[in-house]
Amino acid sequence: MLLQMAFSGPSLLHPSSAYRLNPLIFTKRRRSFGLSRFHFRRLQHRQLAVAASANGVFTSPEIAKTFDFASEERIYRWWESQGYFRPHFDQDSVPFVISMPPPNVTGSLHMGHAMFVTLEDIMVRYNRMKGRPTLWLPGTDHAGIATQLVVERMLASEGIKRVELGRDEFTKRVWEWKEKYGGTITNQIKRLGASCDWTKEHFTLDDQLSRAVVEAFVRLHERGLIYQGSYMVNWSPHLQTAVSDLEVEYSEESGTLYHIKYRVAGGSRSDYLTVATTRPETLFGDVAIAVHPQDDRYSKYVGMMAIVPMTYGRHVPIISDKNVDKDFGTGVLKISPGHDHNDYLLARKLGLPILNVMNKDGTLNKVAGLYCGLDRFEARKKLWADLEETGLAVKKEAHTLRVPRSQRGGEIIEPLVSKQWFMTMEPLAEKALRAVEKGDLTIIPERFEKIYNHWLSNIKDWCISRQLWWGHRIPVWYIVGKNPEEDYIVARNADEAHEQAHKKYGKGVEIYQDPDVLDTWFSSALWPFSTLGWPDETAEDFKRFYPTTMLETGHDILFFWVARMVMLGIEFTGTVPFSYIYLHGLIRDSQGRKMSKTLGNVIDPLDTIKEFGTDALRFTLALGTAGQDLNLSTERLTSNKAFTNKLWNAGKFILQNLPTQNDSQSWKSILSYEFEKEDCLLKLPLPECWIVSELHSLIDVVTASYDKFFFGDVGRDIYNFFWGDFADWYIEASKARLYQSGGDSVALAQAVLLYVFENILKLLHPFMPFVTEELWQALPHRKEALIISPWPQISLPRQAGAVKKFENLKLLTKAIRNARAEYSVEPAKRISASIVASEEVNQYISEEKEVLALLTRLDLHNVHFANAPPGNVDQSVHLVAGEGLEAYLPLADMVDISAELQRLSKRLTKMKTEYDGFIARLNSPSFVEKAPEDIVRGVREKANEAKEKIALTEKRLSLLRSTVPVPDC
Repeated sequence: MLLQMAFSGPSLLHPSSAYRLNPLIFTKRRRSFGLSRFHFRRLQHRQLAVAASANGVFTSPEIAKTFDFASEERIYRWWESQGYFRPHFDQDSVPFVISMPPPNVTGSLHMGHAMFVTLEDIMVRYNRMKGRPTLWLPGTDHAGIATQLVVERMLASEGIKRVELGRDEFTKRVWEWKEKYGGTITNQIKRLGASCDWTKEHFTLDDQLSRAVVEAFVRLHERGLIYQGSYMVNWSPHLQTAVSDLEVEYSEESGTLYHIKYRVAGGSRSDYLTVATTRPETLFGDVAIAVHPQDDRYSKYVGMMAIVPMTYGRHVPIISDKNVDKDFGTGVLKISPGHDHNDYLLARKLGLPILNVMNKDGTLNKVAGLYCGLDRFEARKKLWADLEETGLAVKKEAHTLRVPRSQRGGEIIEPLVSKQWFMTMEPLAEKALRAVEKGDLTIIPERFEKIYNHWLSNIKDWCISRQLWWGHRIPVWYIVGKNPEEDYIVARNADEAHEQAHKKYGKGVEIYQDPDVLDTWFSSALWPFSTLGWPDETAEDFKRFYPTTMLETGHDILFFWVARMVMLGIEFTGTVPFSYIYLHGLIRDSQGRKMSKTLGNVIDPLDTIKEFGTDALRFTLALGTAGQDLNLSTERLTSNKAFTNKLWNAGKFILQNLPTQNDSQSWKSILSYEFEKEDCLLKLPLPECWIVSELHSLIDVVTASYDKFFFGDVGRDIYNFFWGDFADWYIEASKARLYQSGGDSVALAQAVLLYVFENILKLLHPFMPFVTEELWQALPHRKEALIISPWPQISLPRQAGAVKKFENLKLLTKAIRNARAEYSVEPAKRISASIVASEEVNQYISEEKEVLALLTRLDLHNVHFANAPPGNVDQSVHLVAGEGLEAYLPLADMVDISAELQRLSKRLTKMKTEYDGFIARLNSPSFVEKAPEDIVRGVREKANEAKEKIALTEKRLSLLRSTVPVPDC
C-alpha cells in the first residue's frame, strides 16, 4: 500500500516518461537498493534525482569534456526547488543549527563573505548527510550608518538633502532602496553554494526582530542595566552620530607635533611650561596642566596656575600625576577631557571639570572665542599662525600619528563628550566568562579564550545610541516641558507610552519619542534567538532550534558581536546561544598583505568563480587553519581547478568503463560485492583490498576531522587519497582488469571503482558541492541527490597486511619507473625483469604480475620471480625496492649499449672539464681570499656536486662495459 501511495500517478511509471524509475531499484536484491535502508520521506527526492539528468539539470562527463561552471546555478536552483535546504525531522536526533552572520544589506560579495559561507556550508552539508535535522538560518543586517550613507549620497546626486525630506519621507526612501537593491548580497551568497533555508530568511528591521529589540531594551532598562548620561564617545562630524569602536580604524599617518608655551601665572617671562600636542585647537578645552611627580624640571611649578594661550588669560592648575610620560615631547601634558579618551578618564579620576569646545559638525563653539565657527582643521592653522605672532609658538616638528578614522566615510573621528544611552556590561560579562570556564561554550581555536576572557574582564559600558534616522528607534518618550534626563518613559510602543504618561502626568500631557536609534550591533546581539521567535519562547522554531549549535565568524569581531551575543543570550534565555564559536582568519593576498583598493590587490569572488569555479574557490579557502590568516594566490586557485578537472576525468573514466544500465546481468555482478563486510574484503585481490582498506581508513580519519572542525586536514587527506592513491595508482591498476583479464575481474574492478569513487564524492561534497553532485547524478542507479545521501559508515573493515603488501608493490613499481627514466628507455618499450624476494613476497607480487607489467611497461612473458639473483647480474641494473625485495633489469633490454657508451663517455669528459675548472678556482689563493664568502661557498658546492655526478657516470660506464662481450684473440 505504501509503495502504491509513494509512486501513484501515471507520469512516473509511463515508459516514455522522463521520470521513469530504474527497475533495478525495485529488484529483490534489497541489500543494495532496497527501500528498507532508507526513510520513505526521501522517495520523492529519489524520483527527482533519477530524473534530473533527463530534465537538463545535470551534464554527464561522458558528454562534456570538462565541468561547466555555468551549470552551478542550475544545480543550486534544483537543490533549492527540492527543499533540500530545509531541516527534516524524520529522525530522532539533535538538530545542527547555525545562524549566518548577517552581511550588511548594502554589501557586495568579498572574500570575507566567501570564507564564512564556505566554512559554514561545509559544516551544514556534513551534518545534513550525517542525518541530523540541519538549519542554516540566513539574513541581512540593516547596517544603520552604511545604509543611511548610501541613500544620502543617492539623494545628493538628485540635489536633495536628508533634512529637507524629513525623517518619515527619508525612511520611506531607504525602504524603497532596500527593496530594490537589498537582495544583491543574498543572490551573491547563493552563488557560493550556501545551502541555507531561505524560507526562514530575516532582516534585522523585520517586524519580528524589531519587536525583539524593543523587548530587550525594555527588559534591560527594567533591570537597571540601561541608563542615560554624558560620556566620551567616538563622534563622526560628517555623519553626525556616535560610532562604535568597531567602526573606527586607526592608521599611522604623518603629522605634526606642536610645541606651545603656557606661561606660569605670577611668574616672570622665563617661567613657562612648553606643551607638545598634535591637536592645538583643543587647548580651549584645557582644564589642567600635568607633569610627572618625579620630574625635577617642573616640580617647582606644581600647585601653581598656568595661563592657557589665546583665551584672554584663563587660568588652569598645574598638577602632578604619575600617568604623565616624562619622555614624550616635553614631559608636560595638557588635559583636555572633552576631547581625549585618556584625558577624560584622568579628569574623572581627579574630579576635574569637562569642557567641550566643539560643535557636532566639527566646528569650534563659543568656548573657542574668536575661533568660534571655524572648522577644527582651519582653526588649527589659524591658531598656530596667531601663536607664532604672539611668541607663544616654540616649534613644530614632523611626527607619526595614530589617527582614528571612520570605517564608513574615512573622516577623522573626534573624541567628544555627548549625552547618549549606555548599557552596563559588567554583570553580563561575568556570566559570559563563567560559560567558557564551565565548558558550556567552546572557542575554536582555543587560544582566543585568553583574548575573550581579557576583554570581558576589562569591559566598559556600551554606548548603544546613534544619531541616525535609519534603524531601531529607541523606545523612550519624553514629556513636553519636563527635564528629559529626569522625566522619561520606556515603553514597548507609543500607545503604551501614552498610557503610562497619562497615569503619571495626567490626561493632557504631551510626549515625544527619542530621535536616536540603537547601535546596529544591539539588534545583531539578539540574532541567534530573535530570528527563532524570541521573545515568544513558545514559538515552534525557538523550541526546536534554540540554543543553536555553532557560531562561525571572523576573529576580528569576537568582542563587538560574538561576546555580546553570548551575554544577551544568557541574560534573556538563561543559556548560551550556541555551543561552539569557530573563528576564521582574514584573507590576504599571496604576499600576506591585507587586500585593499589602494594596493590594487583585491580579489573579487565572483570574478574568481567565473575563472576557476566555485568548487576550486571553496576548496582553496577551506584548506586554511582556524583563526589564522590565509594567503590567497592565483597559483592555489589554479591547482584546485586542476583538482576539479581531475575529479571530472576520473568520473569520465569510470563511466566509460561501466556497463550500460540495461545490462542487468553485469550490474547484478557489480552489485553483488559487499565491501563493507569483512569476509568480502578478505577475498579481494591485493590492489582492490588495498584501495578499499585505505578508503575505509580515510572515512574514519576524515569523519573525525570533520567532527573536530579540522577542515584543512579534511581537504588535504581527501585530496591526497584521491590524487595519490585512487587516481595515480588504483585507476591505473584497474586497467589490467578492465582491458586484459576479462571475466569476473572486470566486474570486480568496476565495482571497486564505483564504490571508492562514490564514497570520495560523499566525503568531498561539503567542500566541493557542485562538481560532486554533477558527477554523482551521472553515476548509474542514484537513489537520491548527493546533498542528502547518507554519510559513509565508519569503522568499516580494513586489511593492514594488504596495505603493507601493496606498498611493497608500489616501491617496486617506482624503482623500475625511475630506472627506465634514468636510462631514458622509450615509454612504449617493454623490458624484462627478474624479481628477487622471499617466497611469500614473490607469491603476492606474482599474483599481480599483470598489474606490475602494466604500471612499469614490463614484458609480461619475461617477468621472472625467484629467491636468488639471476645469472646475468653483471649485465643488469640492480634495484633495491625495499627490504627483501629487489629487481634486476637486463641492460640490453633498456638501451643500445654501444650508443649509450658513446653518449656517457662524451658526458663524462665534459663533466671532468667543468670539475677541473671548479678545482682550479678553489686552488687559487686570490679567488678564495678576495671573492665574497657566498661565492666561494657556491663554487665549492658545485665542485662537490660535479664530483658525485662523475662517480655515478663512471659507475654506469663500468656497468655498460661489463656487458660488452670480449672478442676472442
